[in-house]
Amino acid sequence: MSSDRLVAAPRPRTASMEQWWVLTRRLILPSWRNGELLTAVLAPTLFTLGFYVPLNLVMTVYGHGLSSYAQFLMPMIVMQAVAFCAISAAFRAATDAKDGLDQRFGSMPMAAAMPLAARVAAALYRALAALSVAVVCGHVIGFRFYGSWWHTLGFLGYALLIALALCLGADLLGSLVKSPEATSQALILPQLIFGMVSTGFAPAHQFPTWIQGFARDQPVSQFVNGLRALAGDSTPNAGEVDWSTLGPPLAWAFGMAVLFGGAATSVAMRRSA
Repeated sequence: MSSDRLVAAPRPRTASMEQWWVLTRRLILPSWRNGELLTAVLAPTLFTLGFYVPLNLVMTVYGHGLSSYAQFLMPMIVMQAVAFCAISAAFRAATDAKDGLDQRFGSMPMAAAMPLAARVAAALYRALAALSVAVVCGHVIGFRFYGSWWHTLGFLGYALLIALALCLGADLLGSLVKSPEATSQALILPQLIFGMVSTGFAPAHQFPTWIQGFARDQPVSQFVNGLRALAGDSTPNAGEVDWSTLGPPLAWAFGMAVLFGGAATSVAMRRSA
């Protein structure tokens, strides 16, 4: 065989789906041993105990508008569970950036955003596990789905959409900061502020007047409102499943997913260039 034919020989490439699957398995399989999956499963249980036990009696006395506090609180348990998975996603992205894996993957014959897609898939895998446990925990304390099967599927699908948006944002932050410890700490404060000052634990009218607008309109409250409407209630106070109720929550979720996803993809492509 001549040298010309050797030079002209095409370089073998691995199928994109196979590349994605290999990189995703790199993140999923160790999660069974390093505690990531166990943490994602235990977190909703701890959130349920930590929120429902101390607040149930108080909110029953002061009122929350639904048939039970479990029905009112369940969307916030879901939010906390997927937010915890987002922190894990940020930690993983920062670790890969710190260890130089992003640059190493960038030198390989694969799409620039393939490592990002694998990290997000692994994060959604943990979020799905956390969401499943959250629904079981909610059922134990009295939460029920009152809508149709489509509404129930919408609840689960919308929760995963929120998880996607949060994990994309967390991955972007981890890729930029490149410090696992600093990234995790940076996400704790926003989670506390947006979580505690929201309608996830109490109705907006129970907040001081000067902060009611923020508590009612900020994204976590909109996410909770959308989940609450999709879950339904035996009373009509959960909200109608219509565009006026679901429009703002969907706009927040899709908008964040597009914004963070585009920025994370841009960072990945710039590093591989």
